[in-house]
Amino acid sequence: MRAVHRKDGFLDFVKKRNPDILCLQETKASPDQLPDEIRAIEGYESYFSSSEKKKGYSGVAAYAKKKPARVERGMGIKKFDEEGRILALHYDDFTLFNVYFPNGGGGPERLQYKLDFYDAFLAHIETIRKKGVPIVFCGDVNTAHEEIDLARPKENETHTGFLPEERAWLDEVVAAGYVDVFRHFYPEKTGAYTYWDMKMRARDRNVGWRIDYFFVSSDLLPRVKGVKILSEVYGSDHCPIEMEMK
Repeated sequence: MRAVHRKDGFLDFVKKRNPDILCLQETKASPDQLPDEIRAIEGYESYFSSSEKKKGYSGVAAYAKKKPARVERGMGIKKFDEEGRILALHYDDFTLFNVYFPNGGGGPERLQYKLDFYDAFLAHIETIRKKGVPIVFCGDVNTAHEEIDLARPKENETHTGFLPEERAWLDEVVAAGYVDVFRHFYPEKTGAYTYWDMKMRARDRNVGWRIDYFFVSSDLLPRVKGVKILSEVYGSDHCPIEMEMK
């Protein structure tokens, strides 16, 4: 977040796109590390959840024109919440979860942490949805769901981000009644990615992965007008995605 701001990219993006709600993942900054102009953007309420384990790691942020009824950080499980990965913005007609899901790299323990986080998160949002609250969740899920969602599926079948057990969780999400908004509108679209390996200059060749998502509970789907992958926006190894709701 700080690096993009130093390149004059962040505030320009906010001004140009003018989002009602902006969700950021892997901010790598706590509020006290941010300059005033991006800690509090004029016209927006700002919310942050930062890693308690180490500085400059993980973290999510949200900016909203309309103040939520309440904001929650985490899901009440210390080992997950201490990494600053979840912000929940509760509005009268839906709850929005902004999530930076763990990466499964770094060995078996970290992969298990990711899978456990997945299970805990789905259980958490299901508890809320069963109270009659429509759900939106968005962010870096760190897994490509189907072969169509990455440029080289065969080469990555044994790599984290496309492992069968990671992909199986996304099957569970869909089976539970959550809709991958991009695939709803573009079921057959190929070459649509949100992440590229910068070391390999993969973006120049569009050798990418679609690992950033908007999911909505099925009761919200009639309100969704559309979704876009903003692949023309640079500044990160990911690009933004945008969803419009009525």
